[in-house]
Amino acid sequence: MKFLNRLLVIGGLASLAVLGWAQEKSFTMTVLHTNDLHSHIEPVVVKGKSVGGYARQASVILKLREESVNPVLFNAGDVFQGTLYFNEYDGLADLAFMNLVGYQAMAVGNHEFDKGIATLTNFARLARFPLLAANLDLSKEPELEKYVKKSTVMEVGGEKIGLIGCVPDELMQVILPIPTIRVLDFQKSIQTEADNLKKQGINKIFLLSHAGIEREIAFSSKFKNIDMIIGGHSHSLLGEVDIPGFTGSRGAYPYVGKDANNEPILVVSAWEWGKVVGKIELEFNEKGVLTKWQGGPVLVDDTWPENPFVASLVAAFEKPINVKKNTPIAKLENDLSQRWDFDSGEGLMGNVIADAVLAKTKGLGSVAAFWNAGGVRSSLSAGQINYGSLVEVCPFGNTLVVIDLTGKEIMDSIELGLLGGGMLLPSKGFSYTFDPAAAPGQRLKSASLNGQAIVPTRTYKVTVSNFTVGGGDGHEVLKNAKGTRIDTGFIDLEALIEYFQSNTPVKMTNEGRIKTT
Repeated sequence: MKFLNRLLVIGGLASLAVLGWAQEKSFTMTVLHTNDLHSHIEPVVVKGKSVGGYARQASVILKLREESVNPVLFNAGDVFQGTLYFNEYDGLADLAFMNLVGYQAMAVGNHEFDKGIATLTNFARLARFPLLAANLDLSKEPELEKYVKKSTVMEVGGEKIGLIGCVPDELMQVILPIPTIRVLDFQKSIQTEADNLKKQGINKIFLLSHAGIEREIAFSSKFKNIDMIIGGHSHSLLGEVDIPGFTGSRGAYPYVGKDANNEPILVVSAWEWGKVVGKIELEFNEKGVLTKWQGGPVLVDDTWPENPFVASLVAAFEKPINVKKNTPIAKLENDLSQRWDFDSGEGLMGNVIADAVLAKTKGLGSVAAFWNAGGVRSSLSAGQINYGSLVEVCPFGNTLVVIDLTGKEIMDSIELGLLGGGMLLPSKGFSYTFDPAAAPGQRLKSASLNGQAIVPTRTYKVTVSNFTVGGGDGHEVLKNAKGTRIDTGFIDLEALIEYFQSNTPVKMTNEGRIKTT
């Protein structure tokens, strides 16, 4: 009988052991993320509501980190460019904040190249977190290559996770040419890193992507072994925020898809300028497959107090530039919209820039000017316009180039830029009509200067930026044009300031410069 009881006890223990092994071990972690900060250290106003600002963002991040399970903090690129803070500090003011609040990894964005390799290298050298870009060949820039890695591994809650980064596939079309760097095949380079991490036994892998929401969603079904894409570049808000009258969400948070292994893959993005912090809690099974997730964007509004340490840091950075930033330039009678759209048919801010650069270069014989839509970085509201406001409109410091183009080259350039960031916004007197439903290459229907149709064989002297004439935004026609070109050395911001000063109070109305059929 004792022998039988002993067998029953042993059998029971064995059964419990089997049950224990059968229960899969789950792992929970929380991802906090931002993207496209663009040096917006101070709050901005959206539909009358004050949002963003690094001091508030710090309070949000610290609170979310405190209440979350195994939190991590990532950025999906484009910390550089957008305000006077970047012009003054080359990204180091932003980096001081990022180091202080404890960012743990960052994708390299296209604007990280705006001031050249040396500026990015210095930023990466001082960062207390890795910068990532799997689809960049930096072998000819060994100093930068020391700091920008294709992927990295970090430990979270006793588990190893893999991180991969990527730049936009079209990087070389949206930055001024840098011949020493090369963009690699998007899918292949990222998948290679994911496979390498998987071979190391890492089964929780994240892609910090600066490719834009459309590309990130499109490629989510093609990747293997990647659990989540943390996106940037397209400034996309996923999920909803409590801003009355705001309707800018691009869809649910997160986007949920299936990867090439038919396993869940998520895509998230956190709008722009630190207006929100994305938060998502993830649960993985023992095999590293996502089983549960929940989260959404956390609005960084004035219900959050400013973190005193970051607020003092901001005050220190702000002091040297306040005098310049607050210098009054002119009066503006009406709002100037940043974006061209089908409803209004005008991007009034772009019209003003085009007029300003033409006025600056008329003495060199220019008869028209074109400004790329992607180079219009902010709107302006009616009222007093200060130096700092104009810096936000034209933050890149592009120079003005006067170039001889044939009528055909002008029309081909307009055609090439239609419906993208490279859309060419014309100066007063130039107009064109296009059909957005037509096939690419056949959209432009007419173009005229001062009421006269553009003659394909005639040569016109026009003004553009060194960015577009260098092939930026894919403008290969401008890049390859054989006509005489003069880089004037005039800066776009200089031309804009002079225009405002000469035309105060400034007023711009819809003139029908661009029409659709």
